[in-house]
Amino acid sequence: MSDHPTPPEVPTRTAADGTTIPAVGFGTYKLKGSAGADTIARAIDAGYRLIDSAFSYENEGAVGRAVRAASVPRDELLVTSKLPGRRHAYDEAVATVEESVLRTGLDHLDLYLIHWPNPRVGKYVEAYQALVDCRERGLVRHVGVSNFLPEHLDAVIEATGVTPVVNQVELHPYFPQAEQRAADAARGVVTEAWSPIGRANALLNDPVVTAVAAAHGVSPARAILRWHVQLGVVPIPKASSPERQADNLDLFSFELTADEMDRITGLGRPDGRTNDQDPAVYEEL
Repeated sequence: MSDHPTPPEVPTRTAADGTTIPAVGFGTYKLKGSAGADTIARAIDAGYRLIDSAFSYENEGAVGRAVRAASVPRDELLVTSKLPGRRHAYDEAVATVEESVLRTGLDHLDLYLIHWPNPRVGKYVEAYQALVDCRERGLVRHVGVSNFLPEHLDAVIEATGVTPVVNQVELHPYFPQAEQRAADAARGVVTEAWSPIGRANALLNDPVVTAVAAAHGVSPARAILRWHVQLGVVPIPKASSPERQADNLDLFSFELTADEMDRITGLGRPDGRTNDQDPAVYEEL
């Protein structure tokens, strides 16, 4: 089914509880319906083992179909979804996890995250307790968070005694998140990156990025994703074409120098968030 018959070996990251996370994942945002399922199945066949979705993406059914269609054993995959802000109340959170599992048609999900903390609503701790309880029931294997600041991490760890396996945050060269990465690492949380190459073409055309890419004979996207890997971050790129899927996965045959890493990190800026989505105030429904 794939144009990439021998997928590259993808290293893993290890969270505090011993969970291993592939060093690169596949984002499924906007991949829906039969075409979306086919695209996701191709990505799995190409070598992706971490598949990232969310209840709000309205594509968990496509993800489940892709998992069943791909030529990879179910137990080799880490299928992820996320709890929307409008479902943080405990009972609603439990029902949403159940619905996510039903939508996929799988018998469990491997990783379930709180999509955003929505701290002004103030229910993310009970939402996290709901995820932990769903883990105990076998609905999900591991629990994590997304867009959590250090104080949000501490609140859920203190309340439940369960450390999130991952924290998925906006992270790219214009917003390297050094403090957040350090906070995650100190707690044994693996940092994942959404929008790892940004949402616009500016980053891919940045002279620093293009120069580093040219030095290694790789695409700008691969140079950026390799930067993530060397930071210890798990990037979650999305790509529809088999060529780009393969390109984004081929990150382990070259290495950036310390100077190249510093030059790319040096692109960071205080206003580097793409859409000014600060988790301290941003509300996601």
